[in-house]
Order: sequence, then structure tokens, then C-alpha cells
Amino acid sequence: MNNSVEETNPFDVLIAECQDDPKQIQARYEAHRSNRNKQYREKLLSPDFKGWQVDDILKKLHASANDETLPFVDPRHNLTLYARPPQHIRDLVAEVQQAIREIAPSIWFTPPEQLHMTTLEIASCRPEPEVEGLVSHLQGSGVVPKLVDFLFHHRTRLVKPMISYDATAMALSFVPAAGEETTTAHDVNGDGYTYHHLRRDVSSIVTATGLQMKPRYIALSAHITIARFITRDGFVIDNPNKVEDEAVDHARVAALVERVEKINEMLRTKYWFQGDGAISGKGEWLVGQKKGLEFCKGTSFYGGGEAVVVGKGF
Repeated sequence: MNNSVEETNPFDVLIAECQDDPKQIQARYEAHRSNRNKQYREKLLSPDFKGWQVDDILKKLHASANDETLPFVDPRHNLTLYARPPQHIRDLVAEVQQAIREIAPSIWFTPPEQLHMTTLEIASCRPEPEVEGLVSHLQGSGVVPKLVDFLFHHRTRLVKPMISYDATAMALSFVPAAGEETTTAHDVNGDGYTYHHLRRDVSSIVTATGLQMKPRYIALSAHITIARFITRDGFVIDNPNKVEDEAVDHARVAALVERVEKINEMLRTKYWFQGDGAISGKGEWLVGQKKGLEFCKGTSFYGGGEAVVVGKGF
């Protein structure tokens, strides 16, 4: 921590490139997730695909929780600002998870109470004493109440849910709103303050205390991870001639990719804004509904951890 160091806010770059225009910001977020899905679709459907990248730590935690192995503790401690989804978004996640489960029951699905969107990653994969020191620093600086309550006076909205995926996990992703119709009391003229502006502002508050961050999530993404691969069961072919490597069942992989694409088509049809102005409430998330940001520490990689302070919602 160094109070004399002034760093450029990395979130400012996109806002400047988009001339502070929410439509351009939304377009950049949309391009990021669409291009990424296209890239991973090609990788997953390639005959060279070697199989899902299993999360070994989550696999051990899952086995330990089910008394299948000796107790295992995640050694990675984090400090984050989470946005927890309101009930209607949790319901949408459950709907999507069920559609995926029909094709891939061996996947680990994020439990409802662990669903989260990382608004700001302050520290990731650090020793516990280091994270505790950062918590003390931020609490001592007096900024924590401002951080967790920030949404109460800075409303921002996310729209257009879609599944984003790769070889490790799946997420329900959103893009910042840009004047679309709303089912809430939100003034759509306020969409000029986007989710990216929120990320910029809470980042500035933290760095102003002298704390230097190296977050993983600078990417143009607003997502809730809803599923992770902890096994390749159901996606391999029994092949006694292959001793070292499992044979990937490319047909099963393709079936899952096809299911994800069908779910995305359903999401676009049911929960995106239509030309007649119609929209389902599940298609938008006014961040901060019911609950403000959560200042979370500990082994929170999968949405757990300890909520140090939770901000007031609206």
C-alpha cells in the first residue's frame, strides 16, 4: 500500500474509447461475450478438443463436503465486492441450470446462496493474513460503508441475459443497459451511468486509500458463474486401448453446446427487449435491488466466504 502512487483507473479506458456513450459501452460488452462464445464453440467442437478443464480444488471441496474424502480447505483467500442477484435473477439461473442439468448432470451447479457477480476484485488468491491486513486497511480508511452503499445513490441496470461458456465453466452474463424499456421504476435516462461506470468508481475509491490492486476482472464482463466442471464423467468414451488419456465423447460435448445455444435462443426470445417494447422482468437486473454490495473476505472463490458488511438495498 502506497499513498504516493497514482495509478490510471483501468476502467476509464473503455469509457473514454466509447465517448461515455452507454450504447457504445453495451456494444463493446456484447462483442466481447459473443466473440468469446464463438471462439470457444469452435474449440469445443474441434476434433482436437481434449476434454473439459476440471477444477481440481472445487472437485476436492465437493468430495470433502460429501464425506467422500478427508476434509479439504481451500487455501486461497480473497477480498471482493460482490453484487448478489435478487430473487428473480436467481429464478432465471435455476431455470437455465435445470436445462443444462438434463444434458450434463455431472456438472457442479452453483447453489443459489453462492450466486454472485464480482463487481470489484480487490485481492485474489492471497494468504489469509494478507487479506485480513487489507480488510483492516480499508476499514481503517473509512471507505467501506461508502463502497457497500454506493448503489443506493448510483443506480445501474443490466439487461440481455445470455450463457457465456468455455472449457471450464458456464455463466449467465449481462450487458449494461442503454435506454431499453424497463419493468421497474428505474428512469431509463439514468442508463448513462452504466455498470462499467460503477466498476470504475468503486475501483477509484479503493485505490484512493493507497491500496494497489491487480484484479483479474478487467474484462468487459458482467456475469454470474452458474456451473463448473469438476469431472469429465459423461463426456468420455470407455476405451481400454487408451491407458493414459481418456477418449473424449465429442458427440456428448456437441450435445451440450447445442443445448447452450438453444437456451440462449430462448433467453433472447423470452427475456430480451422486443420491438414492441415488451419485456419480462427476468430480463433485467437493477443492481442493488433488495441488497447493496457485499464486502466479502475469505475463501470466496465460489461465492462463499464471509460477508464483512452488506450495503443497503432499495
